[in-house]
Amino acid sequence: MGKIYELAVRVPAGDVINYDLGRLADAMDIKDPARLAVEISGSQGLVTIYPEDPLAEVLMPDPESLLMDSTGRIWVGLHHNGRRTKLRLYDPKSGSAQRMLLFGTTGAGKSTGGQIILAAMKRSGIGVFYADLKGGQSAPEARGNCDWCVYTQEGAIAQLRVFWNIMKAREVRYAAAGRSKFLRDRPDPLMYLILDEANRLLEKGAPYRDEATFYIKDIGRTGRSLGMGIALFAQAGHLEELGGSDTLRSMLKEGEVILLRWTSNLMRQLVADGLLPAGQKLMPIPKYAGAFELKSQFDDTEADEDRPGTQGSGYHLSGLHPTARMRFFKVGSEMPTDGLDPEMLALYGDGPHAVLEETSWEDAGEAYAGRLDGMDAYKLACPEQFEETKEGGGGKANGRGGNSGGGGRPARSIPVPVIPVAVPEQQQNPARRTIGDRVLAVMENSDGEMDIYEILAAVNADGGKTVKLGSIRSALTGLNAAGRDGDQ
Repeated sequence: MGKIYELAVRVPAGDVINYDLGRLADAMDIKDPARLAVEISGSQGLVTIYPEDPLAEVLMPDPESLLMDSTGRIWVGLHHNGRRTKLRLYDPKSGSAQRMLLFGTTGAGKSTGGQIILAAMKRSGIGVFYADLKGGQSAPEARGNCDWCVYTQEGAIAQLRVFWNIMKAREVRYAAAGRSKFLRDRPDPLMYLILDEANRLLEKGAPYRDEATFYIKDIGRTGRSLGMGIALFAQAGHLEELGGSDTLRSMLKEGEVILLRWTSNLMRQLVADGLLPAGQKLMPIPKYAGAFELKSQFDDTEADEDRPGTQGSGYHLSGLHPTARMRFFKVGSEMPTDGLDPEMLALYGDGPHAVLEETSWEDAGEAYAGRLDGMDAYKLACPEQFEETKEGGGGKANGRGGNSGGGGRPARSIPVPVIPVAVPEQQQNPARRTIGDRVLAVMENSDGEMDIYEILAAVNADGGKTVKLGSIRSALTGLNAAGRDGDQ
């Protein structure tokens, strides 16, 4: 690379630097705007002029470089000036897992960036629940390299519910042990739930939007100190497509955020909501790199129509240099392959992936045990939605029909603290008792407050069929929902 020039710009305090990249490049007689890197922070700016695009080729030195370092960060790419782009997955000082967002428009390189993150998690011994809502096409190589993969919206909701159950169980265990912070692998592994193409689950009109929003908020709020992180990979033109700005505001402000190519609507909302630091501006990322020149119809030279793309280029908004352009490592085969990409498989490595701690297997339930997907996973993760109705129905989902994965879509409830409710005498017939009836009977016969483990032991001592902890949680959720309906 030839000479690199750097220009420092300053305006009076309180003023904000505004610029148009195309006009700036034209004023400097630079045909390829990618040779310019502009960083803005309030009244100060830095313009770096390169002899060629510094991010044209960002090659990974070695897959071992993906291993999480002592600060809990993984190296995923480079900034324009050669600084490493690192994402934090774990903060050893606070004992916290992180929240993560990776989003951009179609073709921005989200899938490649996601594969790098997934591979880094596997190599770093992090257990991953992965939901690829593009039917498994976003990261097909993830199957067998994550603890649990699903490809339907029902499977994603099952994973969220199971992850939430595990989180609540860890909360009880850690409180009993007098622990206020998570200690990685002492004894539990760091765990992440990743929703790829999360916009399909969270957009307006999506069948499970309310449930998904609840779980994402609660896991994002509570899971950090329990070693349970959550990540969303999504296409978005507006935050409403991701459950609304309220769902994501804390994740954007406090989590790890990489923004790839965006729409003007999304950028305006990020600025309006204060999700970008005041006085900072991002240089737009075009679909193609390289100089573009008009050609006369009388010019008989062949034009190169295959201009290089900018996939994987973006900004690490939560990093120290949010306005510095970065790019994910270039990974995978040069051309599409028949079946799984061997280069991408090599990125994950041959070693085993981390799994959930055995202590939490019962809390995870049968959907996790079988690594199930679709309505089968949903029925086991949320069994209260499929029990016989109180009117003596035949065990069908008591819902409104229509779904994204087969079977009737049930009416669903969102977990909240339990409110005991009375059950009519005719429903106490032992031959027709649901798990909810049995739980309610135990609670009514109790002399005082009971925790969930005491309820489990009492239910399994009542002479009925043995149940597991996950079913007790689900029954409590259903009882609470019935209590709220009765109050209305």
